[in-house]
Amino acid sequence: MAALVIVVALIAAACSGGSSDSAGGSVATVDAFTDEAGPAAEAPVEAGDDGGAARSVGSELSTTPQAVLAVQTFGRDIIFTADMTVAVTDVAAAGDEATRIVESLGGFLFGQQSAGLPEPHSILIFKVSPESFRDTVSRLGGIGEVRTQNITADDVTDRIVDLESRISTAAASVERLRALIAEATSVTAIVELEGQLLERETQLETLRGQLRTIRDQVDLATVVVTLTEALSRPRVDAAVTAYPGHADAGQSCPGDGGVSVEQGEPVTVCYEIVNTGDTALADIEISDPVLGIELTDLTVVFGDLEATLEPGQFVILAAEVTPERTLRTQTRVTAAPVDGDGNALDSRRVSTTATVLLEAVDPGGLPGFSEGLDSSVDVLQTLGGVVVLVAGAVIPFAWLLLVLGVAIRWRRGRERGGRTGGPGDAPAAT
Repeated sequence: MAALVIVVALIAAACSGGSSDSAGGSVATVDAFTDEAGPAAEAPVEAGDDGGAARSVGSELSTTPQAVLAVQTFGRDIIFTADMTVAVTDVAAAGDEATRIVESLGGFLFGQQSAGLPEPHSILIFKVSPESFRDTVSRLGGIGEVRTQNITADDVTDRIVDLESRISTAAASVERLRALIAEATSVTAIVELEGQLLERETQLETLRGQLRTIRDQVDLATVVVTLTEALSRPRVDAAVTAYPGHADAGQSCPGDGGVSVEQGEPVTVCYEIVNTGDTALADIEISDPVLGIELTDLTVVFGDLEATLEPGQFVILAAEVTPERTLRTQTRVTAAPVDGDGNALDSRRVSTTATVLLEAVDPGGLPGFSEGLDSSVDVLQTLGGVVVLVAGAVIPFAWLLLVLGVAIRWRRGRERGGRTGGPGDAPAAT
């Protein structure tokens, strides 16, 4: 029994030691994906040990991107690409700074496309090593405001293996055709074999070119940076709504859209002005010729018209009106783009137009005295207009009436003379 107990204890100790070694190997593998090498990474490893690769990579984590480390650990071929848009105040100066940053990290400028006014921008294509890919993207984003950023990693290991296999097969086929040509004795056979050889050699060079292209993309990551002018797209939008009543001085703004009230009932019109561009706006002006109001006629409900309207900010204004008939407003809003110090930029004012329907409904019922008087005045005005219209149509033909009157009087005079007779006529019998 004592011997049996000793044997069991020895077996348990051996299993515990094996588990500890296995755990140590797992720690070393995990450390390869973190920014710090654990104790297992510092332990000496024999040349044939599989954990040696993970530990040697773990010692370089301070300068190598994590994604690249994972790929190198597992022996994969990855194409890293980044596409980003950065807004800057000076496109030309930012382009020079971006080039200096990439060159300091061992990369180079691969291509460039630039344009000036009215919308300055520059597209820069950089090539960098996979090890400096992450630092390059981070530092290029620091030269301005990153608007968009898209980073991809394309695993092309299978494609490379497939191309290498096809290249090996094509090369063997070329060698066989060359051997057959060397042994051929018939001119016809030689011509046919040379045609096949040319086709196989063309295919072989095409495959080799594809493999070189992919390997170049794996060896050098691509970073495309689009630099745009940060103050080149000012814009202002406006929304006009309304609701019945004047009770709360616009505190219920904005409304739900248009409004329908009885004629003579009060209506509150709400104006919501939003800076939807990328530039601060100042000197905001509002006019509505249909309602006959200007900025001074409006009440500020939210915001400050004295301060600049930064991108994304908005103000809400209100006006109290009493429509006597159905109206569709025509509100025009204009503003001036300004820089960070409030100085006007060398660009035209931005503007927008918004409308809302204010429907005034006839309440119906018997008209009152004032309404009857107004109707009578309208009728008299209409009759006066008709008289003036008829007079204007007859006056050009007044000379015809005069001639017609003279002719009638002359004819009546002749008729009277015929009835009374002349001086030499005999007196008529009684």
